[in-house]
Amino acid sequence: MLDAGKALTEVPTDDLVALLRAVHRHGLDKPFDTRFLAEAGLLSRQDSFGFLTHLEPKAVTAVLVAVIAERRQRG
Repeated sequence: MLDAGKALTEVPTDDLVALLRAVHRHGLDKPFDTRFLAEAGLLSRQDSFGFLTHLEPKAVTAVLVAVIAERRQRG
C-alpha cells in the first residue's frame, strides 16, 4: 500500500470505471482483495487500490461511485 496516502487521486477515471464494471459483472461477493484486481486486469494498480482491501462489496462500490461522480461533476 505504497500510495495509500494518495488514495485514488492518481488513478485514471477509466481505471475506476473498469473496476466498478468488474464489481458489477463478476459480482464481488466477498471482501475486496488483490485477486479480484488481477481478475479485472488491474493488478498494476494494486498500490493505489490497496486501501480497499478487506472492504465489503457495498463499501467498495460506494467509494468508486463517489469518486467517479465527483470527478465527472468537476468536468
